[in-house]
Amino acid sequence: MTFSAFFPSLCRDVGNVVEAMYGDLPPPIMLIGHSMGGAIAVHTASSNLVPSLLGLCMIDVVEGTAMDALNSMQNFLRGRPKTFKSLENAIEWSVKSGQIRNLESARVSMVGQVKQCEGITSPEGSKSIVEGIIEEEEEDEEGSESVNKRKKEDDMETKKDHPYTWRIELAKTEKYWDGWFRGLSNLFLSCPIPKLLLLAGVDRLDKDLTIGQMQGKFQMQVLPQCGHAVHEDAPDKVAEAVATFLIRHRFAEPIGGFQW
Repeated sequence: MTFSAFFPSLCRDVGNVVEAMYGDLPPPIMLIGHSMGGAIAVHTASSNLVPSLLGLCMIDVVEGTAMDALNSMQNFLRGRPKTFKSLENAIEWSVKSGQIRNLESARVSMVGQVKQCEGITSPEGSKSIVEGIIEEEEEDEEGSESVNKRKKEDDMETKKDHPYTWRIELAKTEKYWDGWFRGLSNLFLSCPIPKLLLLAGVDRLDKDLTIGQMQGKFQMQVLPQCGHAVHEDAPDKVAEAVATFLIRHRFAEPIGGFQW
C-alpha cells in the first residue's frame, strides 16, 4: 500500500466514525490530535471530512522537528524492550524511560500499547533455536523430532517469562513516515478554522509556524516540564488550555466557576 492510499484512509476513518455516530447532522466538533494523530487531524480538517468542524488542535507535533527526528526513529525503536514480563513491567518501563511522566496516565495508556504474545520469542531465543536446529540436522537428521520438541519447550518458556509485546510494530511503517509530516505546517496554517497548538517547548517551532504564530494565525501554548506526551504528562493543563480555547472562540460557555 502506498502513502497516497494509506494516509487518506486514516482521515476517512475519522469522517466515517463521525457519520456513523451522528448521521447527517453531527454536532459542532473540535479535532484534537497528538503527534501522528495531530497530522491525521490536520489532513482530516483540510479535506473537509467533518462538515461540522469548528476547531483544530495539534499537540506537540511540528513538521520541522518531526522530520529531523525521523532519522533517529529506528534507533529509538531498537532501544525499546521487545517484550515485557507483565503489564506492570511495561508501565514501569514507560515511566522510568521518560516516555510518559505521569504514572496514573501510564496505567491507562500502556495497556492499549501492548498485547499478550502469540508464538513470539525474543531475537536471542530465536537465533539460538535456529542454530540448534542446523547443528542437529548436520549431526543426525533422525533427531529432528527431539529438536522440534525442544524448540516448542523453549518457545513456551520465553512466553512464560515475557508474555507481553508491543501491539504495533512501528518499525514496519517506516516507508510512510515522511508522508505523515511533510508539508504539515503549511497545511495546518491553511485550515480556515480557529487553531490551537500545544507544545512541550517553544524550541520545537519550525520557521513556518514561527511566522504564522507572529501573524496571529493560531493560538499557541507551551506547557513546560512535559515530555512528548503532553496530554498524558499534564492532562489537567491540557484540558484547561482546550477549555479556554473553546470559551475564547465562544464555542462553549464556562460552568462551575471556571476561570479562563
